[in-house]
Amino acid sequence: MGDPEVVATVALALVPGIGSQRLRLLLGTFGSAEGALAATHAQLITVHGISRAAATAIRAASPQDGERVLAQLDEIGARAILPADAEYPAQLVDLHDPPTVLYAWGDVSLLARPAVAIVGSRNHTAYGADAVRLLAGAVARRAVVVSGMARGIDALAHSAALDAGGSSIGVLGNGFGVIYPAANVALYERMVRHGCLVTEHPPGERPHAGSFSRRNRLISGLARAVLVIEAAAQSGAIVTADKGLEQGRAILAVPGPITSPTSVGCNKLIQQGAKPALCAGDILEELGLPTSLGDTAVALATPAPRVPPPDLSGLQLTLWNRLTAEPQHVDALVAAVRTGAADVLGALTELELRGLVRQTPGMVFGLS
Repeated sequence: MGDPEVVATVALALVPGIGSQRLRLLLGTFGSAEGALAATHAQLITVHGISRAAATAIRAASPQDGERVLAQLDEIGARAILPADAEYPAQLVDLHDPPTVLYAWGDVSLLARPAVAIVGSRNHTAYGADAVRLLAGAVARRAVVVSGMARGIDALAHSAALDAGGSSIGVLGNGFGVIYPAANVALYERMVRHGCLVTEHPPGERPHAGSFSRRNRLISGLARAVLVIEAAAQSGAIVTADKGLEQGRAILAVPGPITSPTSVGCNKLIQQGAKPALCAGDILEELGLPTSLGDTAVALATPAPRVPPPDLSGLQLTLWNRLTAEPQHVDALVAAVRTGAADVLGALTELELRGLVRQTPGMVFGLS
């Protein structure tokens, strides 16, 4: 099934501990992935960096392992991209540890376009939500928005890019067929249809300790610049910015109130030399893209328009529209929509899990 060398490469990539560096050693020694997969235990242990345990694991691998993964990808319309393929992102090649196999689902051509990584807090404020909708929406008209498909700022960045008619790449810390977090199921579907999902994890693999920190290097690696919108001092968004700095990417941050815990990380980045992002033009010029007068306007002077996601249920959309004007107590919402309290609370919980609604003390709900 398929190119035998591709099958063998995928099979080797499935072996625990066989990353890009060891794979290069194996290919250099045996001439091909097929040759490495067919090598004896005695031959394998002669390769520098291949221990007896690693050799045993390689000998236990078979072409059928690669065929199984490729069949799973083919079933959903996804594919495996190898470093030798023309579609493999050139910006990943120079990473310290590039993906041995990059699994992609959606519009693969987006991997070759100029991109900016937009990341931030899962527990964002209304200020952060407004900033990401405005900046991601404006940037997406000229470049691809890359983020990590996490709850909060990440999900809002993807949604804002797609809502603006632009494109987005989502980098996963798990394999296809696993939706994490579960609340992002609708976003996953939108990204496959109108964007692209990528991961270095084979289909069905669940996230585990370390998978998200490794994902962060790919978020920054796929982009020319990294923009942080709200982040605590110690957070995954700051890790992504650090990875981007190591990779030579431009680092930008949205300044925030000094009283806000979610702005501490951004303000520190700016203090340490990151470029303040006040408008879309600040980001686009780091990508080498032309800017217009509208791109250079101060962001907060033109609040981002509120556009409801297209996949909301009837009750969810009604509640969203009610909350657009101002936050409201749950009792007022129940009375306004004339629906049972349990149904209203259920719909509000779903909206909250998606990062669209935020609850404040006293059962008062407002848009994020």
